[in-house]
Amino acid sequence: MLQKLIREPKIVWRVEKLREAQVSESLAAGEEPDEHGTVILIASGTMHQLNYVGGLIWQLCDGARDIEAIISELQEEFDVARDELAADVQDFVSDLVDKGWLSYEE
Repeated sequence: MLQKLIREPKIVWRVEKLREAQVSESLAAGEEPDEHGTVILIASGTMHQLNYVGGLIWQLCDGARDIEAIISELQEEFDVARDELAADVQDFVSDLVDKGWLSYEE
């Protein structure tokens, strides 16, 4: 069984709902979203922005899902090969684990 992913509780974060809705509308219209942040994180006193996909992954790392469940949920939203999506999600998650922003629940 895969371990569930959880966000570092010391990180303050919020979803930029208006920006997220704009990006979602662009995607629904078949447009490429830009890289503006839809989720804002404050880690160690520094503000960081996650783009739309990164923000979705971040929100799904709530301790209830393992990486396979996250990939499956994203697969429903995006028309992309599962192998490609899985590699991208794994790379993103690994980067955030390395930064100490995500961890695997014990």
